[in-house]
Amino acid sequence: MKPQNFEERLVWYSINGTYIFYIFGLLLPVNALLGWVLFVYLCKRLWSQLEDTPIERQIRVPWEIWFWLVSMLIMLFVRVVGLEDFGSVKNDYIRGVIGWFISWALLALFPFVGCLNIRPQLIYRAVCMLCLQSLVFIPLSYLAYFIHLPSLIYSSPIERVIQNGKLYYNVALYHYTEYNHELRLALFAPWAPALGLAATLYFFLAIQEPDKRWQWIGAFGAIAMCAGSSSRLAYIAVPLILIGVWLLTNFWKPKIQICLGFLSFAFSIFSAQILLTVKDLTETVLGSRSSSTKIRKALVEVAFERSKEAPIWGHGNQEASYKALENMPIGSHTTWGGLMFMHGTVGLFTFLVPVICTLISLLVKAQKNKIARLGLTLLLVMLFFSSGESLDALAYLFWPALMILGIALKRDSSYVDKSKLKKEPNAILDNP
Repeated sequence: MKPQNFEERLVWYSINGTYIFYIFGLLLPVNALLGWVLFVYLCKRLWSQLEDTPIERQIRVPWEIWFWLVSMLIMLFVRVVGLEDFGSVKNDYIRGVIGWFISWALLALFPFVGCLNIRPQLIYRAVCMLCLQSLVFIPLSYLAYFIHLPSLIYSSPIERVIQNGKLYYNVALYHYTEYNHELRLALFAPWAPALGLAATLYFFLAIQEPDKRWQWIGAFGAIAMCAGSSSRLAYIAVPLILIGVWLLTNFWKPKIQICLGFLSFAFSIFSAQILLTVKDLTETVLGSRSSSTKIRKALVEVAFERSKEAPIWGHGNQEASYKALENMPIGSHTTWGGLMFMHGTVGLFTFLVPVICTLISLLVKAQKNKIARLGLTLLLVMLFFSSGESLDALAYLFWPALMILGIALKRDSSYVDKSKLKKEPNAILDNP
């Protein structure tokens, strides 16, 4: 598997160079720059595209992705209005705009550049190779802890330019939380649960790899990252998402509907016992890290409570909190609370509407299209983690999944496979 064009080379070397960029504290700016470079390149291709452009070089951008681009531009406007309402200074505007360039904008840019001629198989293989690299770094991280090496090596000075938080530029061997004496790994992520999100998405990408050897390596590496992160959401995401996607893509089959009817009847009989078991399991999961649960719950409550101060446009930026919340910024650690606090009701619907449209579109396509089914899976994983993570802040981390979303949205029964065109000029790719 080798890259065959400019865009594939950028994607290939960016994924495989993840740990190199991380060691130099450049992962966030490099990945954000990748999105913008490919965006400009795609715009240039679209501008120069003519009616007689060979079909294998034609670029088609589906309406859902255009909708995402417009929505994220509106999000920038919402942020500026929010800053204006609170009389922010010039530095706040600069930080706000730069923050948009490396967060919300990426949620639209990477699906957009997924419309370039990039093979999804190339992304699968690159992700598997990244998972293999992680299998090397995981034991090294544990070894560093046991021989008492310092957790933090250094923090990249580039943070002074971007000013969006030192955590994104820290180069750490491991993470150790003092309040509950727990060792967790973050590897190339800014914090451990963020690694759980990335690893879960990488798992679903890795299992699409056609080469069985690489598929097993990628899947095992992704699971190892989930385990090292000790993320509770990551522990339960894989089985829940697998079951959920299977039901969503098979629900219309008569046999499945009959089985679900019997299950519903059984549930009605044993509902009390089932609900009690689910409640006990939930309390067990939440209680396994009770301090973290309380802090996250308090952050969400404070974010929604403070959002009442600016319910329409929000505050524009995160705000410093206090010691009781471990000094974590208000508006962080949750997508929805952060939206309400920073961007208000307008920002909430600016994000929610394209999410719903994309979800419906992928759900329809996933009934017959394999890569659309993968896109649906990835989107559900993101939504699942949105209750505990800020998706906008971590978009630079899981951009390969966002790119696959773009590929999934553009794929339909009229999609042309370039490899078949070389052999059979009239060949059309069957629903993958």
